[in-house]
Amino acid sequence: MASLFSPPLHRQRHQFIIDFVKRDKPKKVVDLGCSKCCLIKNLRFHREIELLVGVDINLAKVTKKMHELAPLSTEYLQPRCSPLSIELYQGSVTEKDARLRGFDLLTSVELIEHLPLADVERFSEVVFGYMTPVSVIISTPNSEFNPLLPGLTGFRHSDHKFEWTRAEFQSWAMKVCEEFGYEVQFTGVGQAPPVQQERVGFCSQIAVFQRRGGRLGLNVQSSDDPNQVFSYKLLYSVTYPSLRDNNILRRVLVCEVLYWAEKLKRGWMEKKTDGGDETYTLSKTLSKRRFGFENMHERLEPDMDRTCEEETKTSAGRCEGAASEDEEGVYEEAFWTDSGGQETKQRRYVSCVPLALLCSSCPKVSSLSGSLTNLRHLLLDEPSVTLTQDGSAVRLMDKEQEQEEADNDDLEDSGYTEMSHCSLGAVQEEDWEADL
Repeated sequence: MASLFSPPLHRQRHQFIIDFVKRDKPKKVVDLGCSKCCLIKNLRFHREIELLVGVDINLAKVTKKMHELAPLSTEYLQPRCSPLSIELYQGSVTEKDARLRGFDLLTSVELIEHLPLADVERFSEVVFGYMTPVSVIISTPNSEFNPLLPGLTGFRHSDHKFEWTRAEFQSWAMKVCEEFGYEVQFTGVGQAPPVQQERVGFCSQIAVFQRRGGRLGLNVQSSDDPNQVFSYKLLYSVTYPSLRDNNILRRVLVCEVLYWAEKLKRGWMEKKTDGGDETYTLSKTLSKRRFGFENMHERLEPDMDRTCEEETKTSAGRCEGAASEDEEGVYEEAFWTDSGGQETKQRRYVSCVPLALLCSSCPKVSSLSGSLTNLRHLLLDEPSVTLTQDGSAVRLMDKEQEQEEADNDDLEDSGYTEMSHCSLGAVQEEDWEADL
């Protein structure tokens, strides 16, 4: 049977929840009756969410797709700012479990109609009286719409215990609000033809509950309360990489620092060489190469924040003052090698990029580190980054000289005079509604 709705009805229900999440930005979300975790798979990409929980009584459905919730490779390349944990449980929505208390959002998509009417009251008590989420979204079939579904006789699914009219659904919801302190609004998805919409309503009716007072006055038991109940069985748990992990933060920060330091150095060198000004030619004026970065920010970023500008000048000034003609420090280093009994002096030239310039030129470096002091501290013991003696700048050696030095080291270590070089590669299923 061709779908009667476009997009299909189950996608419209999920999109309704996704739009709610985009607007309200809940941090903790639980989906009751998660089935094959379709909704959770979509919600995991919303980076405001820090905890996603799914609960279903059907073990086979949950375990069939749960490993697809593992982090994607892109999650490691671009970690989240805040952590995300996903947990899946097997359990009944009519039973209490302390781990699900106090969530920001609870969803129940086409679930309540699968409960015997005698259990609906228990469901209300568990969800609204015990779990006490700030917001609750519940959808259920609207039986008034059924005559418009061709070929349907009886309920939409063989496991449905009832299907409410709009008046019955609203009566139950208003009773919940009165008893447990919530407010509710009614809407739905799956519109009828315009001439019939007002008479039959939506195909799936939706109630959006909001706890009066939000989180104010919310009383949630502490985690060490001996009277807490844990009736659900944990089936799956995974934590996504995030910048809250100091090792991940350092790795991402180092990559950004090295990339931007090299980019700034190249930009400065291109401006000097393309400008035709011989006083800046690297081969003629070493000091300009060593300390040219002190004014580079004025050429590249004319509207830079003045505080960072002053700190950049101060950092470069300290380094320049510390290096005299006799003691050139970290900016120009000399080392000796023995070649055929004769000593040959070789000089290694180093460019220095102030950390303050990196903070002002790269917003991501600034946001990751938080401050110039934190940036210096995070880079201090990082083996892949070399700082100046006072820790105010990143030292970058010429790639050609760096490669030449590495080749010399290889020759000395191996004892061979000739070497060959190589490159390193581095939704709940419904019998009838499946076709909607």
